[in-house]
Amino acid sequence: MTNPIIFDRLAQTIEARREAGAPNSYVAKLFQGGQDKILKKIAEESAEIIMASKDGDSSQVIYETADLWFHCLVLLSYHGLTPNDVLQELERREGISGIEEKLSRTT
Repeated sequence: MTNPIIFDRLAQTIEARREAGAPNSYVAKLFQGGQDKILKKIAEESAEIIMASKDGDSSQVIYETADLWFHCLVLLSYHGLTPNDVLQELERREGISGIEEKLSRTT
């Protein structure tokens, strides 16, 4: 099993490329396109996961999920957040029924 530290390493790489603004960096180009460009990629990757799942193609589900997670890490960076912020939220929810957790969010 791969160590979850990969999220931290990817986040560090994304930050470095974001700040370098390298013209040949995919990450830098995403940031130059702004939030809408990043959100468009997340929508595209989400649709690709759906299609891979409907096709019953497990290897493509893995591949497209990796793409989605990567672009979500880019979005987190855009908002000044880290993977650890999400992991802390998941930890907070651990052991709480999904129904209970959702009800706690409604006001």
